[in-house]
Amino acid sequence: MHNATLTSKPSASSRPVDVNASLTSHDVAWHAVPADAALDALRTSVDGLSESEAARRLDIYGPNRLPQGAHRSALMRFLQQFHNLLIYVLLAAGVLAAAIGHETDALVIFAVVIANAIIGFVQEGRAEKALEAIRSMIDPHASVVRDGHRITIAADEVVPGDIVLLEAGDRVPADLRLVKARNLQIDEAILTGESVPVDKTVQAVNADAALGDRFPMAFSGTFVTAGQGTGTVVATGAATELGRISSMISAVERLATPLVRQMDQFARQITIAVLGVSILVFGYAVLVQAYQLDDAFMVVVGLAVAAIPEGLPAVMTITLAVGVQRMARRNAIIRRLPAVETLGSVSVICSDKTGTLTRNEMMVTAVVTADQVIAVEGAGYRPKGGFRTDAGELLDAAAEPILEELSLAALLCNDAQLRQSAAIWTVDGDPMEGALLSLAEKAGHDTAAARNRFVRLDEIPFDSRHRYMATLHARDGRPPVVYIKGAPERILAMCARVASLDGERPLDAESWHRKVDQLAANGQRVIALARRTMNDCICEVAPHDVEHGLTLLGLAGLIDPPRPEAIAAIAECKAAGIRVKMITGDHAKTARAIAVQLGIADDPKAVTGHELDALEETAFQKLARESTVFARTSPEHKLRLVETLQADGSVIAMTGDGVNDAPALKRADVGVAMGGKGTEAAKEASDMVLADDNFASIVAAVREGRTVYDNLTKVIAWTLPTNGGEAFTIILAILFGLTLPVTPIQILWINMITAVALGLTLAFEPTEPGAMRRPARPANQRILSGRLLWRILFVSALMVAGTFGIYNWATERGLSLETARTMAVNTLVVMEIFYLFSVRYVHGTSLTWQGILGTRAVLIGVATVVVAQFAFTYLPPMQALFGSSPVSLTDGLAIVAVGVALLMIVETEKRIAAWVMQRSESPTKTTKHRVANR
Repeated sequence: MHNATLTSKPSASSRPVDVNASLTSHDVAWHAVPADAALDALRTSVDGLSESEAARRLDIYGPNRLPQGAHRSALMRFLQQFHNLLIYVLLAAGVLAAAIGHETDALVIFAVVIANAIIGFVQEGRAEKALEAIRSMIDPHASVVRDGHRITIAADEVVPGDIVLLEAGDRVPADLRLVKARNLQIDEAILTGESVPVDKTVQAVNADAALGDRFPMAFSGTFVTAGQGTGTVVATGAATELGRISSMISAVERLATPLVRQMDQFARQITIAVLGVSILVFGYAVLVQAYQLDDAFMVVVGLAVAAIPEGLPAVMTITLAVGVQRMARRNAIIRRLPAVETLGSVSVICSDKTGTLTRNEMMVTAVVTADQVIAVEGAGYRPKGGFRTDAGELLDAAAEPILEELSLAALLCNDAQLRQSAAIWTVDGDPMEGALLSLAEKAGHDTAAARNRFVRLDEIPFDSRHRYMATLHARDGRPPVVYIKGAPERILAMCARVASLDGERPLDAESWHRKVDQLAANGQRVIALARRTMNDCICEVAPHDVEHGLTLLGLAGLIDPPRPEAIAAIAECKAAGIRVKMITGDHAKTARAIAVQLGIADDPKAVTGHELDALEETAFQKLARESTVFARTSPEHKLRLVETLQADGSVIAMTGDGVNDAPALKRADVGVAMGGKGTEAAKEASDMVLADDNFASIVAAVREGRTVYDNLTKVIAWTLPTNGGEAFTIILAILFGLTLPVTPIQILWINMITAVALGLTLAFEPTEPGAMRRPARPANQRILSGRLLWRILFVSALMVAGTFGIYNWATERGLSLETARTMAVNTLVVMEIFYLFSVRYVHGTSLTWQGILGTRAVLIGVATVVVAQFAFTYLPPMQALFGSSPVSLTDGLAIVAVGVALLMIVETEKRIAAWVMQRSESPTKTTKHRVANR
């Protein structure tokens, strides 16, 4: 209870209480303690603490606020953006560029580094705001009893032992053990994920009860929706359930995304390779080829500039930014830039149920009468939908007298109101009463007209002690009638007869209990409705009037229905090799029923949080991998499940909307929060926010993430071979003591113009066909795969051959050194252009009409490079700067022919590689087929 001491162990809060425990016992299971024992243990009474005692406890336990951790300064956060090996390589490239006299190019490289740092500074480092969002959920004021008088104090002055008074509309200021509750209902969705308010009582429950089943407790940050209550404070600040989640969020380490991890490894590989080769070439040039030290150094600088892909981070950042814009158009708002690519490697989606896979709107889906079971169609609170029999036949509700009266009872014995805003229907009042109103309007009733016609004369409000609500209504020319709704076991005990099409008949209670159990087994919450006709002179109703002799009208089964679009999205996930797991705080039966309707599994077993607590680590890991539905879970369970799945190498996307989801959202590789109904804490802990709260938008974002990764792969597959061709050209010239075919300044020109104008076009490539029919790629898959390494060497060799071939052809014909080098530069650029068309299709051929035409971005990029190369070749200022000279038309056509030849050779190699891969996979498929047929 002490706010300076906190335990996050699930079992800690389930210890039985010692009534003699001191106020420093922070891990007591107060829900298992009788109310009077709790008051004794806390040394308080219903008259509250004295002001002096409250002040003393405030000094001991501190203000009722969540602790604030140390924040990094903005400067430190900005400087940390530079702490990356690839950034160091880029800075070194800038220094080298400046060393050879190209200050402009150095400034461009430094600008790229600073731009990357600014983007990272803006996009990242926001997770700590989750704590601020949670702190804002604590109401600034509270009504307490001090010295026997009710007073209003600041919420941060509430102390353990205070007596707090709760009314509808209040935000609970601290964790309370209730000592009084009258019709008290509290919305605990932010902590448990339950879609309906919880009825609160004062009776103690088992010590190991799940958070959502701790009925005599009111938790900090939750919202009182109905009734009144009184409770004594058992925990404040960090010791509350809300504070415990806050501490979990601050303690959770956000994982580096696969892209960041791979780019760190890639940067190390590039750095080691470039430094190693540069040292060897420098030594060879000085010791073997007898180069002067300064000349050898300049050659090595040119080699380093050629080999280092200084434009790659900028192009990759822009590729991710393009993905962000595309996802925003699909209602997926990215908060952290690398999350765009991570989505493409997601292999498991762990989804909360309420508000994510479901609408977070109660709806009557089944009506059971004495004569039939009726399925109710529709979506959420919207009062549109039909009625069908078990055989699928459409019913006319007006022609079904029992259904007509049952729906009328649901409308009249009801205090809620349905309200439409634009196309969205909401309920003012209890969600289940809103669902019953929607049922009545689907059956053809007009709410306002019915309530005017059947005037309410009296009522018995719902009370958790008698578990029903009754309303007395006048009827024109007929005796008044009482309509009753409530818990089915309570209503059935009050009924003697049941209404049917043949008239009233005796009630078979056992048969109706079986019907209730069947609805509950399907995850539905069940409400029974009944009536009793009263004498003409009756204008008031009392409990003794309704607690016997009722006529049962039937049962209504309610559920928070799944989103229709989520069903299609889950099917698409399965086709893409992505597993979907439901992790919810709701009841096991409800979770299982929704999972079946969504198609997550045909016959899933709903594993509860209580079962998870009893498992050893090995058994927990096995269950985490194999099970698909986890119910009655706490924030610790969600976090542990995500961590366990990540330990297997899976890339996890976690969706949720409540404070209870925030720790798991932060830990997941991609945390996805609901933008509409989600809490600010969930949004701030996430990497992505869904503006439309639609699970289907996650799948669209995954598709876009795969596109982004494909495009990043294309950028790398284009950049490294072209840089390799430039570097190997210099290396071969040194090895054989030849004149350099291209100078360092010309290499800088090539890198500057092509990296931006050509490499950048790959960021805008559309999704390739079949992107969502490929399995999710492994999280540990290297950027430099064996296939890509071969492609780098193969294409680099072709570029070296083409460059030296043109250069030698020019020198053998007696052309000047400047002209030969100009032709070599143009050959490199032309080969890079034609190779761009090949690399656009990773999983198919580029020799199609669409592949030749390219995209708008590709055509603009190619046109830009062509214009730049004409300027490089023919403009006198460029000739003076880069040592170039004009090239004849015949030589120009020969250069283009080299580019065409490279495209044809690369495409032929691509087809051969695909054929070899297909042949290598065939025996495996045949073996599997034979095994399956045995």
